[in-house]
Amino acid sequence: MKSMKLPKKEGCPSFSEMFYGTSTVGERGQIVIPAEARAELGFQPGDKVLMMRHPIHQGLMMFKIEAVREFMDDLAKSLAEIDTLRESDGEETS
Repeated sequence: MKSMKLPKKEGCPSFSEMFYGTSTVGERGQIVIPAEARAELGFQPGDKVLMMRHPIHQGLMMFKIEAVREFMDDLAKSLAEIDTLRESDGEETS
């Protein structure tokens, strides 16, 4: 496979760090998550995952449910901090 190294942005993994390989969709619609991805991301048998359609491209995005919960909790905390800062600056929140 030809290397597709892209310039790395600070805090963002490179394309090669995000690429785990390919899987084939079976007759029953099942796919195999590559072993390296399962190990690195902590996927275990029985884990619940959220499958979402990509908003622009024809594809799927998959997340562990717990990762989505953590993201939502972090987002809520960040929004609360923004509201607190806006209130201390005398701005109205809506």
